[in-house]
Amino acid sequence: MIVRILGEARYDVPEADLPAIEQLDAQLVDAMDRGDEAAFAGTLADLISLVRHTGTLVAPDDLRPSSLVVPHESATLEEVRSLLAGES
Repeated sequence: MIVRILGEARYDVPEADLPAIEQLDAQLVDAMDRGDEAAFAGTLADLISLVRHTGTLVAPDDLRPSSLVVPHESATLEEVRSLLAGES
């Protein structure tokens, strides 16, 4: 599975790590729904760390689409809300 960290790179993450990524993604959404900036930042850091640790960098000329896009490490809850609002 290809995971893009905005402003950084794309990583090829093993499918075996998908459950952990999905769990962290769900926690990230929950923190957003509650407006909990501290939980959001901590969960985002955990998610990015997992992707970097288990994934392998994808070459820039590899055109496979990303399955998941993760905000950059210093993204705030409001920045992500604005990005998501722009998707609709």
